[in-house]
Amino acid sequence: MSLSPLDYAVIGAYLVAITAFGSWFARFQHTTRDYFLTDRSVPWWAICFTIVATETSTLTFIGIPATAYAGNMTFLQLAAGYVIGRIIVSALFIPAYFRGELFTSYELLQRRFGPRVKTLSAVIFLITRSLADGIRLFTTALVIAVVTQVPVSAVVIVLGAAMIVYTMRGGVSAVIWTDVVQMFVYVAGAAIIAWSLLGAIDGGWDTVARVGREAGRFTVLDLSPDVSRVYTLWAGVLGGIALTLSTHGTDQFLVQRLLSARSAAEASRGLVLSGFIVFAQFILFLLIGAMLYAYYLQAPLPHPLSRTDEILPVFVVNTLPSGVAGFIVAAIVAAALSPSLNAMAATTINDFYLPYINPSADEAKRLRISKQATAAWGIVQLFVALGAQFMARSVLDAGLSVLSLGSGAVLGAFLLGTLAPSTSERDAFRGMVAGLLVMAFVWWGTPIAWTWYVLIGAITTVGVAWASARLRPVATGARAA
Repeated sequence: MSLSPLDYAVIGAYLVAITAFGSWFARFQHTTRDYFLTDRSVPWWAICFTIVATETSTLTFIGIPATAYAGNMTFLQLAAGYVIGRIIVSALFIPAYFRGELFTSYELLQRRFGPRVKTLSAVIFLITRSLADGIRLFTTALVIAVVTQVPVSAVVIVLGAAMIVYTMRGGVSAVIWTDVVQMFVYVAGAAIIAWSLLGAIDGGWDTVARVGREAGRFTVLDLSPDVSRVYTLWAGVLGGIALTLSTHGTDQFLVQRLLSARSAAEASRGLVLSGFIVFAQFILFLLIGAMLYAYYLQAPLPHPLSRTDEILPVFVVNTLPSGVAGFIVAAIVAAALSPSLNAMAATTINDFYLPYINPSADEAKRLRISKQATAAWGIVQLFVALGAQFMARSVLDAGLSVLSLGSGAVLGAFLLGTLAPSTSERDAFRGMVAGLLVMAFVWWGTPIAWTWYVLIGAITTVGVAWASARLRPVATGARAA
């Protein structure tokens, strides 16, 4: 079975509508403050929804059901760490971001340490975000290619073009407010899938519960001390906290959303509430995976899967009626189109172009260069997505592990800047370099799971910086005293 003309019409109409909606915000973009921060006018509830939509990508929509279909629900241990991490971010980092006028999170490191630490952190962000979000774009293209039989490369180009157009034109306002709309679209899509599965399974929820218990699909806790296991209680809680401190507390992609809030209090409120909503979403997506497992015990797969990430798209295209299947694919697209391009452009302009290339650029030129940078990073992510189709591993784990590799060093710098006032720029820079080197070794030379990466990188950065500070020669005057 393939999609009907009605399904294609629904998908096409959604892409056109969301691109037009995002582009509509171009009329409000008169300065780079408007373009990157919406003039700090976003209410707390919109901050909450945009964070949820940003965090819930296609990696979530198809990757998390696949983990429950093939395994269990131990992913929730990581989600618990996400909630705790948000509370810490609200107390530790958000107050500092609202002291003064900041366009990027890395400008805070400039104030505290100087240009070297700031520049290294910004470079790490640009590289890891390009890779992770390129994988994210590929994931969406993979789903649509499965259900439409259109080549993955062609889908990547179409989706990437739509993403570039409305992000370049509408700025962060377009990103935030399309996120708000798209969150409700993909949640509705997930609810429709869950309802359809329950109706299609003989015995309904009772069968799902029985089959899931017998197969261990409802297992949540894994107390194993094995650091090579991705989802254990220890890796989930400790790793989830560290990952959230990094992504929501230091990564410009999400910090930009917080900086767009009306106040620090509203940013904190939206951030913390988003954690509970995301946790509930993960439960829904994992339950869908368990339902898919029960369904395909009763109705064999129409063809063998090349990877478990295909299980949800296969159900959608082979089971749901015309129009509904198109809406679900549109919901998957909605989960993907929360781009980081504006955040990357903000970092490019404020952390590199203005300090090092053209400090005297007027507002009109800044805005023009900002839009050009947005398009340029979009093209970079397109190339990453085109290359990601040759990747063999789970897209969920691949996307999250790429983000985790360099994030620990950046988080370590922020922790040093916030909690260790005696640490110098040289100490922090040494710590970051050591953190990156250790993570390169961990990635290439050990079986340690990616859920530990941020924690290991941050501990290494802080530890080496602390040792560097202690070994620093004491000034002559201080020795004499």
